[in-house]
Amino acid sequence: MSSEPRPVVTRFAPSPTGFLHIGGARTALFNWLFARHHGGAFRLRIEDTDRKRSTEEAIGAILEGLRWLGLEWDGEAVKQFANADRHAEVAHGLIETGKAYRCYCTPEELQEMRERARAEGRSPRYDGRWRDRDPSEAPPGVPPVVRLKAPREGETTLDDLVQGPVTVANDQLDDMVLLRADGTPTYMLSVVVDDHDMAVSHVIRGDDHLTNAFRQTQLFAALGWPRPEFAHIPLIHGSDGAKLSKRHGALGVEAYRDLGYLPEALRNYLLRLGWAHGDDEVISTEQAVAWFDLDGVGRSPARFDFAKLDNLNGHYIRESDDAELAGLVAARLRAETGQALDDEARERLRRAMPGLKQRAKTIKELAENGAFYVASRPLEMSGKAAKLLPDEGRARLGRLRPELERLDDWSEAALEAGVRAFAEAEDCKLGQIAQPLRAALSGSHASPGIFEVMAILGRSESLARISDQQTAS
Repeated sequence: MSSEPRPVVTRFAPSPTGFLHIGGARTALFNWLFARHHGGAFRLRIEDTDRKRSTEEAIGAILEGLRWLGLEWDGEAVKQFANADRHAEVAHGLIETGKAYRCYCTPEELQEMRERARAEGRSPRYDGRWRDRDPSEAPPGVPPVVRLKAPREGETTLDDLVQGPVTVANDQLDDMVLLRADGTPTYMLSVVVDDHDMAVSHVIRGDDHLTNAFRQTQLFAALGWPRPEFAHIPLIHGSDGAKLSKRHGALGVEAYRDLGYLPEALRNYLLRLGWAHGDDEVISTEQAVAWFDLDGVGRSPARFDFAKLDNLNGHYIRESDDAELAGLVAARLRAETGQALDDEARERLRRAMPGLKQRAKTIKELAENGAFYVASRPLEMSGKAAKLLPDEGRARLGRLRPELERLDDWSEAALEAGVRAFAEAEDCKLGQIAQPLRAALSGSHASPGIFEVMAILGRSESLARISDQQTAS
């Protein structure tokens, strides 16, 4: 008899013991996209059962990182520890049905078990000695753990939606602990109960959880609950193929924001780490939702490459609205200097964006290149800029200033014509006046086109900056 397919519900379940790292962000993205593609729900669960290492600060960083990436979840975020009583109740129910039991092994017995297994060349596994014993034989003063009575014969097979069929012999899996001696639930129990209670249909996560899936499958079977579909995604490696580290890009999402990456660019880049749609590289969010499915996920580890991320981010910067970019640059400059920009300065930045954004790969770079447009006078000269302003250069600027003051038209074309005419009258090359002019107006030896700069700065600011250098002489 056929049954209706389960509604799609995915979940992202980070442990709040640190920042939202880049691998976790990709996992969240894949879960979000799969849910949106199938018209389902994307849930967030904070797995805070490790009370010693879980912090509110980390929870806040995870929520902020997800929001910055644009990965809004459905419903309230669930905190796993809040459901501990429910998890323990399920374990006690398994004891009543004979599918779990109390184990009274002492720490010394467990240590001896491990040492014997190693000596015999076996993996250290619990030997099941309390599996069928009567609790009346329990030694005094030993608080028991609760263990699952796992199948000992046969195999457990996962039809993983990324890895394909994967099988493990049941004799390789021991009777895992469900409740610790102090009565608290283990991670494995909590995950299964929460996935059931949250109606999770698909568990999409890193392939470092693949071995957990076999044990969780056995627990779902013992409880008689429908098991979610599993999809285990290969991990992200560095560009050299080694395990991802900080030097490769294993940073928190907030670090990418601070480095000047746009959320839409980072989303696009993470999407392409391990998933493909033909040869498409630049993929909008709308396209990603329309196209994403698990059959596009590869089985090999993806390689993180900052150069590719920079190029993609540069593309998104060039496509971005100038006013929006000016706002991001203004916010960054305020964070660095502590000073807010007035409306005139913000408008100056907006007008500068078409020229600035063609060469910038990050918002940080954009801010560095455009800071001179809104810098306080007198400008601080870089070493190379100072060399462009010898006495002769300053003297020329002094003679140029009244010529500029007489211009009725302050457009790029009129400014260029005026400066060229001045250079011709001075019997000098254009560069001999343009370079000191660039230094005076930008404080640097490099800038966008000098006539573009003058037009954006405007008549008053341009003439004032030229005057500052005459005073400096």
